[in-house]
Amino acid sequence: MKTVLLEPLVISPDVLERVSGFLNRNGHSFTAYDTRVEDDETLIARSQDAETLMVGNLPLSAKVIDGIPNLKMISVAFTGLDHIDLDACRKRGITVCNCAGYSTDSVAELAFGFMIALLRFVVQCDQVTRECMTRAGFIGKDLKGKTLGIIGTGAIGMRVAEIGKVFGCDLIAYSRSNKAAAEALGIRYLELDDVLAQSDIVSLHLPLTDATRGIISREKLGLMKPSALLINTSRGPVVDIPALAEALDNKKIAGAALDVFETEPPLPEGYLLFDKENVLLAPHVAFATEEAFVRRAEMAFANIACWLAGKPQNQIL
Repeated sequence: MKTVLLEPLVISPDVLERVSGFLNRNGHSFTAYDTRVEDDETLIARSQDAETLMVGNLPLSAKVIDGIPNLKMISVAFTGLDHIDLDACRKRGITVCNCAGYSTDSVAELAFGFMIALLRFVVQCDQVTRECMTRAGFIGKDLKGKTLGIIGTGAIGMRVAEIGKVFGCDLIAYSRSNKAAAEALGIRYLELDDVLAQSDIVSLHLPLTDATRGIISREKLGLMKPSALLINTSRGPVVDIPALAEALDNKKIAGAALDVFETEPPLPEGYLLFDKENVLLAPHVAFATEEAFVRRAEMAFANIACWLAGKPQNQIL
């Protein structure tokens, strides 16, 4: 069997050998590409004769999937799957497994980094200190005692809630379904509008679906407190960016921090949020820690090993 890793996983050669070595030891062929390309023809050429394929967040179109005749399984070293044409996989009966959970702690930690940086003006304070100025105008706020509204109580949303409880936040949430574990933690489930209206900080932890695309709209932003902060470490298109820019300009909310956008960074010059006050932007790094990359590599190759053994894990299709 031939396995192809189509993009680097940002791990050391030693780690790659450790997690993939079982393939060669068991008589399988393994090819790993250390450059990332996105044009369909090159991806098809690199994947010829592959039965199993591994990618991170590299887009796989129907053209690519249909251009690999022997393909039977895709191991996605990522949580989200909106970059994979699942309909094409479904039509051909291709198994798809992901690595949900590898970056749960990493994403949750960045969400709190964003919160504290906004509440305490960390970036601005660094700048004025370097300019030999004082704290004037930068008296911050505590995280303790704030109402933290969590939109989506999946694994990451739950981890955010756990950390928020340690910080002394009041926890409220909106999700498609209520979890007993969330309620045991002290989360109060409310309707989306109520969460937005009552929260001092709104942290988004939603998948991108037809139902969630643009869910944080102009109308919903209008429900938030003028003192509230919006944090998005989930999927960029769940937020209406022009509406967010307008809300920031009109002081409808106090600040925002985003790690994700309508498209993957680099963002275009003159992007709508570049000139907004009290906004933090990061180039999709929430999942990107050394520890998380090792965890996802271990999971991604374990997915292939389990599939080979007839016991697929983390299976989406």
